[in-house]
Amino acid sequence: MNKKIFIITLTLIAILITGCATTATVSRIASDEVVDLSGRWNDTDSRLTAEYMIDSLLGGRWLNKFIEAEGRAPVVIVGYISNRSSEHIETKTFTKDIERELVNSGEVIFVANSDERLQLRDEKLDQQGNATEESMAALAAETGADVMLIGVFTSQTDAVEGKKVTLYTVDMEMIDIETNQKIWIDSKDIKKAVERSKSSW
Repeated sequence: MNKKIFIITLTLIAILITGCATTATVSRIASDEVVDLSGRWNDTDSRLTAEYMIDSLLGGRWLNKFIEAEGRAPVVIVGYISNRSSEHIETKTFTKDIERELVNSGEVIFVANSDERLQLRDEKLDQQGNATEESMAALAAETGADVMLIGVFTSQTDAVEGKKVTLYTVDMEMIDIETNQKIWIDSKDIKKAVERSKSSW
C-alpha cells in the first residue's frame, strides 16, 4: 500500500513539475531594431547618443578653427567616460560607438586610448628583440593627441504607483590637451517612461 502511495506521489510531483515548466521562444531580429523591454539604458540609446554627439562635435566651430590654425586635421583620443547614473551602464560600449563614428567620419585623426597603447607598447618592445630590423615598429614614434573627448552619464528617476520616468543625460566635452581649454561641450537627454500593473521599483 505504501509503495502505491509513493508511486502515485512521485507521479503527481512529475506532473506538477512538467505543468509548471516554461518554454522559451527565441527569434533573431535586426541588430539595429529598437527593442526596449525594461526601460533601462540599452544599445539603441548608446548608438543614438553617439551619433548625435559626433554630429554635434564634427559640426562645431572648433574643428574649422583648428584646421585653419594648424593646417591639418586634429588628432583625437577618447578619455574616460564615467557613469554617475543610478544603474549599471556599460560605458565601454558607448565609447566604442563614439570611436567608430569618429573614425568613419574621416574628419579627424583618431589614436588608441591608454589601455590600447599599453598593449601596443608591449608589442613594440617585443619586436625589438624578435622582429627583423626592416619590419620592427620604431619606439617613440607615436602620434600624440591634440584633443581629448571625455564624458559623464547621469540620471534622474521619478516613480509612483507603478509608473516610472527616468531621464538619462550624457554630457561630453572636448579639451585641448596642451592648454586644458574646453573647446566643445554638448549634452544629450533621453527620457523613458515605464508603466507596470503593480509597483515594483
